[in-house]
Amino acid sequence: MSKAMPEPCDDGGATSQGRWGPELLAEGGVIFRLFAPAAPSVRVAVENAPGDRDELEMQCRGDGWYELTVDDAGPGARYRFVLPDGTRVPDPASCYAPLGVDGPSEVVDLDVFQWSDAEWRGLPWNEAVLYELHVGAFTPEGTFRAAIGKLDHLKDLGVTALELMCICAFAGQRSWGYDGVQIYAPNSTYGQPDDLKALIDAAHARGIMVILDVVYNHFGPEGNFIPRYFPQIFSETHKTAWGPGLNFDGPYSYEVRKFIAQNAVYWTREFHVDGLRLDASHAMIDTSPHHILNEIAERVHEAAGNRHVHLVLENEKNIAPLLKRDARGHAPYTAQWNHSVDHMLGLTMSGDRDPADPSRRHETEELARALAEGFFSSEPSCPPNEQISVPTTAFISFIQTHDLVGNRVFGERIDQLAPPEAVRAVAAIYLLLPQIPMLFMGEEWAADTPFPFFSDYGGELAEAVRRGRAKQLAQAGHVDEETLRRAPDPQAEATFLSAKLRWEELNDPHHAAQLKWYRRALAVRREHILPLLHRLEPCGTYRVHSAGQFECEWAVSNNGGRLRLQANLSALASDASAPADPGEVLWLEGAQSETGALGPWSALWTLESER
Repeated sequence: MSKAMPEPCDDGGATSQGRWGPELLAEGGVIFRLFAPAAPSVRVAVENAPGDRDELEMQCRGDGWYELTVDDAGPGARYRFVLPDGTRVPDPASCYAPLGVDGPSEVVDLDVFQWSDAEWRGLPWNEAVLYELHVGAFTPEGTFRAAIGKLDHLKDLGVTALELMCICAFAGQRSWGYDGVQIYAPNSTYGQPDDLKALIDAAHARGIMVILDVVYNHFGPEGNFIPRYFPQIFSETHKTAWGPGLNFDGPYSYEVRKFIAQNAVYWTREFHVDGLRLDASHAMIDTSPHHILNEIAERVHEAAGNRHVHLVLENEKNIAPLLKRDARGHAPYTAQWNHSVDHMLGLTMSGDRDPADPSRRHETEELARALAEGFFSSEPSCPPNEQISVPTTAFISFIQTHDLVGNRVFGERIDQLAPPEAVRAVAAIYLLLPQIPMLFMGEEWAADTPFPFFSDYGGELAEAVRRGRAKQLAQAGHVDEETLRRAPDPQAEATFLSAKLRWEELNDPHHAAQLKWYRRALAVRREHILPLLHRLEPCGTYRVHSAGQFECEWAVSNNGGRLRLQANLSALASDASAPADPGEVLWLEGAQSETGALGPWSALWTLESER
């Protein structure tokens, strides 16, 4: 007679009201928890001292959860869960993985850090000037603590919000961060949880917000042990570009949704972050009546209390319903990345291409529309019922991001691909645009360092990444084989090291002059554009004169006049003349003739007062 298989710790309900992750008890001890509905038993191995490791049987609650209180455990204790086959796995909701994602988790007392930001309430979104950075490449040390030393530079520049590329624990020693597998744990190569708190606290002391990139649509391909005991974390029907999507709407989705929503609250409450940017949120597929994006927004805003907290989406669709402001000016999500402004790069890097080229005219049409109206897709950008409720500031504009730079073969920045006068023309447009600008680290001084794609996988996966990267470049970038042979190896440490900013470049007159220019542009934004933002009509208008030459206008409410942009993103002089009375000149980049026509690579911002 065969022996009956033990039953999993699950009654099919999966309706626990518990929480993910360990819980420190006031009277001492730690409650360890794991949701493992597919495991018939789970033990916890607690390391109280080097070489002293006990495996303790956890109690099955009957709803997929295992729990055990260990009285002599406390902060600093390292632990792993032990599955029936002896496999030791980390806690998926661990706050710290000191030895990497394959090693033990560590209990952290999140209440020890002494915050100094009790009076901090964040900033209104209109005041945001974002600065995207990779913690590992931002400074030579590549740590949270080292980044603190650069905050005064950012404050003087005019930055009011850091956007940290994803910092959660990932496989290996280096990564962009979007292949993370322990979403509650700051990656140990950057520092401990308290080091991240110190960076956020120091930023707040300087009036700078901190927004974290988070990935809630997939897990990285290495170091994710969750499917071994909770295979239902992945959807059986929804797929993403990176593999199976998370299960937000099928059986067991209650616990998946709780795992993700609790994480968003965790960063908001425990780390005082001022917002989250949800990477590729279109891949968070959910057919349930209450979409996971709405649930996250509700939970985060509740946790934030009276603080300004801003949720940002990267999404391939026009998602006006999530950006709509109510009568109080509130919305589930504050803004989304405006990828449609990428056309500025196409025009800028096209050089002396024939301006009569129809494709260039089409680029100009789409760019002008993206600047005037915001993100657009197959849906109307400015339908009549949306014009009042989605402001211009619901869109984030940029000319460089980790994707735009890093998905080029050699990770070249725009300054290596376009003439300086062209770069300044497009920078003058997006920095003064009545959308929210976002700089990419080092952009402000025209950094010479590239930002190529890099990772640190092992074994066959490492080779698969190399092949996949080459295939992606060949297909999307139309890169020939000879160029691919010269491309940097994404797995090589040298590729990562090449991405580290060289701050000594600021001693060079060319780089110092660019930094001075950016400071001046952001000062003009603060003085002239910021006071207008709450008064601008949501949807601007645009007109294209010829390829690369266009203008946009935004009406200022209450008969306040018009904010106007005239641009010539081409190597030829414009044949379009300026209005007879253009108003106050806020910024002229490039040259303008006596007739008002713009010279090559020029941008003119004016404010026309209502007569």
